[in-house]
Amino acid sequence: MVLPFFSLFAVFYLWPLVYGVLISFTKWNGIEVPVYNGLANYFRIVADPKFSIAFGHLGIFILVVVPIGIGIALFLAILVAEQGKRTASVFKSLFFFPVIIPLFLSASIFRILLSPDPVGIVNVIVKALGGQDILWLKDPEIMVYAVCIVDIWRAVGFHFILLYAGIKGIPVEQSEAAEVDGASTFQRSLFITIPQLEPVLFLVIVNAFIGGLQAFDLPWLLSNSQWNSLAQPGYGMLFPVMDTIWRAWSMRQAFGEASAYAMIIMLITLVITALQFLWRQARLGRESL
Repeated sequence: MVLPFFSLFAVFYLWPLVYGVLISFTKWNGIEVPVYNGLANYFRIVADPKFSIAFGHLGIFILVVVPIGIGIALFLAILVAEQGKRTASVFKSLFFFPVIIPLFLSASIFRILLSPDPVGIVNVIVKALGGQDILWLKDPEIMVYAVCIVDIWRAVGFHFILLYAGIKGIPVEQSEAAEVDGASTFQRSLFITIPQLEPVLFLVIVNAFIGGLQAFDLPWLLSNSQWNSLAQPGYGMLFPVMDTIWRAWSMRQAFGEASAYAMIIMLITLVITALQFLWRQARLGRESL
């Protein structure tokens, strides 16, 4: 009964993974016979200035998107869980709507919203508050934050649905008893809801980290990237996955380098995910003592 699944899993996942590892140690253009070159691809990637730029943007992106996105989603989930069924249904639909919008449409909408005044609504608001025009899509020092804004707008709805479902699965007796004892909504959320929501919250955090480390489509679309113009100007929206795909499918066709880059991203993702699980296991172990 499990043979069909494992057969497909081996053919379409395990073998490509193993093959990618092998190719990462070769020089290969996708046509000729691969030539073994050891760790040369890895050294070449790390020495490339674009590598540090891409991972610098990725670090900023993760540090901004994960805590802010999950924090907003958690706040909204707690708030909506206190509402009636009809009101909650309306808000669930509104918050989840950005998730179902096609990605290219989201990028197109925000390319307009983040345009300079008088076209871009965001800059109109900034100037109304006494600020100056922000070149969200043109200033290499700012462009990564434009990606953060769009990703948070899209991700909050997905996180919200998971957290809301987790909250609704918590028995109401403890919260009702605390309310009778005079606990405020904030106190009930802090000492009852969030601790019992920990398994779902941990899942959301891990998922957010993995999704963030694989960021590709939004920066590619927002920067109007092409094979001969990647994350311009000034590589302001360059991310590791973008650089990986560019190395493989641009005129360079450096599939060996691209495979090595992919292995680096995979290794970082595995390490961060493993550290999260080890931290949670250690914390739960201390709490059980």
